[in-house]
Amino acid sequence: MAITGTLALFHSWEILETRAFVSYSPPGLGFRRGFSFWSLSRRSPETRRWITGAQSLPRLVEEFDPKVPIEEAVTPPSSWYTEPSFLALELDHVFSRGWLAAGFTEQIKNPHDFFTGSLGNVEFVICRDASGDLRAFHNVCRHHASLLASGSGQKSCFVCPYHGWTYGLDGALLKATRISGIKNFHKDDFGLIPLKVATWGPFVLISLEKDCLHQQNRTRETVENEWLGQASEILNTGGIDSSLKHVCRREYTIQCNWKVFCDNYLDGGYHVPYAHGGLASGLHLNSYSTHIFEKVSVQRCESTSVDTNDYDRLGSKALYAFIYPNFMINRYGPWMDTNLVLPLGPTKCQVIFDYFLDASLVDNKEFIEESLKQSEQVQIEDIILCEGVQRGLESPAYTSGRYAPSVEMAMHHFHLLLHQSLNKF
Repeated sequence: MAITGTLALFHSWEILETRAFVSYSPPGLGFRRGFSFWSLSRRSPETRRWITGAQSLPRLVEEFDPKVPIEEAVTPPSSWYTEPSFLALELDHVFSRGWLAAGFTEQIKNPHDFFTGSLGNVEFVICRDASGDLRAFHNVCRHHASLLASGSGQKSCFVCPYHGWTYGLDGALLKATRISGIKNFHKDDFGLIPLKVATWGPFVLISLEKDCLHQQNRTRETVENEWLGQASEILNTGGIDSSLKHVCRREYTIQCNWKVFCDNYLDGGYHVPYAHGGLASGLHLNSYSTHIFEKVSVQRCESTSVDTNDYDRLGSKALYAFIYPNFMINRYGPWMDTNLVLPLGPTKCQVIFDYFLDASLVDNKEFIEESLKQSEQVQIEDIILCEGVQRGLESPAYTSGRYAPSVEMAMHHFHLLLHQSLNKF
């Protein structure tokens, strides 16, 4: 099973080298290969807790039963949201497979454009080469592992800031400095390690799967089917397109497990009247509907009225799409904003908001400022909720909860997909 394979990682020193797990690495484990679990009594208490947690991963996964209907089901145990070893399992089996949102097409509109990003221990760079072809690579120099690029912008090549090794935007090693006398070295063997990359609508997608060397060219239809499945039609006709202009990006670091933020998004508007008084006043909450697809859930809601003044940001209808495992698209009025949730630790995540607007309004600074102010208020309210939930999850008073069957279908679907991913061979 996949879980068994993940447990094998804890027998090997390599796991200590991955940045995502450094803060949780068992002290005293050292760099010995073949460490055996039976020698727990000779290890420190903290090391024993770490290894015991790794051994219990199959049990933790199975504490959520996907066969139980939502009316009778209990939510995943709090350990899914608190255990460091469980995050390690998720990074390996949830985020390392399939397409993930990485950015938007305006970031790589022209040849030589690039941007960087990271997820767990994977650092990546996405660019357009001189011919305009879209490329993605691990953002790591093949010499001594320095990161090559940072931020975004334009480059004609990637020059390592450490020792000056230089790579083309096609990933080829162009120059290796001061290597006279080196033997058994072939420059063609030291290009950047590629990653699968694609676009859909205004979004740039990346895949962290390891077997991507011969799978670079993917048709739009293939990517669409793999990422969205049957939800592609509703999103194609729901205003998710490339005509909207990027306005700004805002980033939030939240003291909660990444799934807490997702759960909050997926409760079918359950929390809106209690936590978002301003937002609730503009929505007809009884109109909330949820549609479930393979890896996507779509929530819809109508506004109570359409305001004709300059500050009507909600429009007449709103669409909220969640694309497994960590991407949200919110389309309302002239606006679209996206939320990308990145785990930073078992109890910490980053949420990246990108705001897009109808081209006819991009010069209306007053409208933009007022709309973003209203949106910011909702985010602050959600952060307070999510951080409060995380503290509750860490309390000994809570283990599992229940679903509200008529509204929390999308949340239940998210948990089913997680269980499926964590149990894959």
